[in-house]
Amino acid sequence: MPPTMTPPGYLPPLANVIDLLVDAVCVVNDQHEFVYVSASSEQIFGYRPEEMIGRPMADFMHPDDCARTFAQVASIVDGTASPHFENRYVRKDGSVVDVMWTARHSPEDGVRVAVARDVTGRKRSELLQSALYAISEAAHAAADLSELFGRVHEIIGGLLPARNCFVALYDELEGTISFPYFVDEFDAPPEPRRLDSGTLSGEVIRSGRPLLFRSDDAEHPCESVRAVIARRPPGHAPLAWLGVPLIAPRGVIGALVVQSYSGEVTYGESDLQLLQFVSTQVAAAIERKQIQAQLNHLALYDHLTDLPNRTLLRDRLANALSLARREVSRVAMLFLDLDCFKDINDQQGHSAGDQLLQEVARRLTGCVRESDTVARLSGDEFAVLLPRIEQHEDALRVAEKLRRAMHQPFAMKGGPVRVSASIGIALYPDHGESEDALLRLADDAMYAAKRRGGNRLLMSMVPPAMDD
Repeated sequence: MPPTMTPPGYLPPLANVIDLLVDAVCVVNDQHEFVYVSASSEQIFGYRPEEMIGRPMADFMHPDDCARTFAQVASIVDGTASPHFENRYVRKDGSVVDVMWTARHSPEDGVRVAVARDVTGRKRSELLQSALYAISEAAHAAADLSELFGRVHEIIGGLLPARNCFVALYDELEGTISFPYFVDEFDAPPEPRRLDSGTLSGEVIRSGRPLLFRSDDAEHPCESVRAVIARRPPGHAPLAWLGVPLIAPRGVIGALVVQSYSGEVTYGESDLQLLQFVSTQVAAAIERKQIQAQLNHLALYDHLTDLPNRTLLRDRLANALSLARREVSRVAMLFLDLDCFKDINDQQGHSAGDQLLQEVARRLTGCVRESDTVARLSGDEFAVLLPRIEQHEDALRVAEKLRRAMHQPFAMKGGPVRVSASIGIALYPDHGESEDALLRLADDAMYAAKRRGGNRLLMSMVPPAMDD
């Protein structure tokens, strides 16, 4: 029997043609229920047509997009809006798909005909580019690492579920991990711990590889991960955990981690790839901020004692004077010079002198409030700034405490060492009203104390009228 010939002009059933399209064709009635869905729905939404037909759109739509979508639909029906819009649907496997729609309303049939296109890849690329730009901007704009971490958390939260997020940083010299940023709905930030203490973040840093698991993943291929899961108490382990290494040119500097305690939120390979992609930019931003902080510290702190230097002292003095003018309070500036320090340097060597200066710095800092500033100016000369004091006696009492502390023996490698201190005091507004005046007058008073034999304190006798 000869084969059947297809006559010229033959048109196959329209549904067969529509089912060949990559985009999905949907027909929705006025009750917002699917009455027809083409075969491509399974590729886009994860559901076969028969699983969607007869059910409301809202059953499949991302809940955050429902109100906006129905408002758009109403505008399309009344002819006041463009037929093109985008929203998100939740696939059968729980993942989210971005959909671009082109919709028309047929009033005579009481239905809307719409074509759906999966634009998840495009949207993800746009989000990633936007996230990379935002991280780069944050690296420049954030005042410090804490602010940077908070901004990075916000940015990652726009890419994947990140209610619980933390950053672990690795100190290679100490061999420890710290947690400078830790947001968790149940746990407090952990204390620093050794890299080899058996933590999941430690495993990410040690291996330099990302780690993805669920709390019921007892058969995880990594033995150390299985051990960590086994040690967690029941009901305490996160249901999903995703960590990626933060890799900078000098190596792995830490880990970026998100975790979920909700069975409705999980992570997959696409989330891992996404977080790993942005982690390079995050690592660069962290390293840039760390270098900036180190440079700022070198510029503002003494390298031997780690006390503020003259530049930072002047800045804090300016702030203290500004506050004192508003509050009508006093500020005290104390200058302190060690008596006979040169003899110790000459007799025991510069290394002993350096050790003594470090011990002096620690002892001075222990004598004052946290709001006060102890600075090293040069050599064996120190300064103490006392903001917000009430009476002359307050400054005298602190100065005497410092003098007594300096006169106590210092335990040194070569045996106990005794020194004394000459201390000069100048007050705002009693003796001067400007930074330069207070610094000069405190210095003059200190040298006057030294000329009188040292191991004493003197307050400036210069009245405000002589303030330059």
